[in-house]
This record gives sequence, structure tokens and C-alpha cells, in this order.
Amino acid sequence: MSRSFFLIIGILALGLGILGMALPVLPTTPFLLLAGAMFVRSSDRMATWLFDHKVFGPPVRNYLENKSVDKRSKIMALGLLWPAILISAILIDSVWLKALLILIVISVTVHILNLKTTYH
Repeated sequence: MSRSFFLIIGILALGLGILGMALPVLPTTPFLLLAGAMFVRSSDRMATWLFDHKVFGPPVRNYLENKSVDKRSKIMALGLLWPAILISAILIDSVWLKALLILIVISVTVHILNLKTTYH
């Protein structure tokens, strides 16, 4: 694949990650991780910018290097995730979609809780 393709995907993922900071239903960290992976393959300048960024850099580096997340981020993630998914499940009529949402929220919760916790 071309470097341009990876760069475009990285920029889109970064945009979605930034948007996810304001929208509780949209995750931030997975998009920032995707952006980092794409930038490593396409642009040293963008990868360095992301990893050294004051806000985005520390959580991305912690996750990639140590498979860890700070306590505040875990609390915020779970505190936003559960209400958003439960409200969505209540508003949806389809039993299958409700079941899928519950399966997703449980899986994400297990993943988050199994990550090492850093205390800052």
C-alpha cells in the first residue's frame, strides 16, 4: 500500500479521535492508536507530532509501550461508555442490536479493566 493511503487514513483517524473527545459515543483512544499506526507507516513528521503532542501523546505512548491507561481515563471511558450504550439500547427496537450493544459494552469494559492502570 502507498504512503499516501496510510497518511489519509491516519488523518481521518486523528480527526475522528479529536471528534470523539467531544462526542461520548465515539471512542477517542482507538482512533488515536490507528492514527499513530498509520503515521508510523507514512509520515515520520506526523508520527512524531502525535507521539510528542501534549494531550494526545502520553495516552497513546502508554498504551503502545506499556499496555496501560491512567486511572482517570479508565473512569471517564467507562463512565461515558455505559450510559451511552444503555441509552442507545433502550432507544433501539431490535432485540439483536440491543444484544450486540450489550456484548460490545461488556467486551470493551473487560478490555479496559484488564489494562494496567497508571496513576498520575
